[in-house]
Amino acid sequence: MAITVQNFIKMANFYNQMTMMMSAICVQKGGIAIENYVGRFFAADTLEFVYEYGRRLVESGAATPDVRALVERFRIQYERVKDLTTPSQRPIYEMTLEEFEKLMNI
Repeated sequence: MAITVQNFIKMANFYNQMTMMMSAICVQKGGIAIENYVGRFFAADTLEFVYEYGRRLVESGAATPDVRALVERFRIQYERVKDLTTPSQRPIYEMTLEEFEKLMNI
């Protein structure tokens, strides 16, 4: 998929709709705090993806000033929740012996 402003806007809209739905679910479930909602991990992963896509769009030079501002807002949000994201799998050749053993369940 080519990195385009249109795709970024679609993903940003998806993320915004998802967070609105998460808030509604939390209210409907008795007013639980969003920090206690199990979907916060998926939201953090989604935000990481949207921010990274936007960052690459800005680096390519295709972003307008409005898009750059939106990417910056996503960056700020991402910095607050980056500890909730799923860790990336490192290639085996970059792992320590302990990491490899844990991965292989040895």
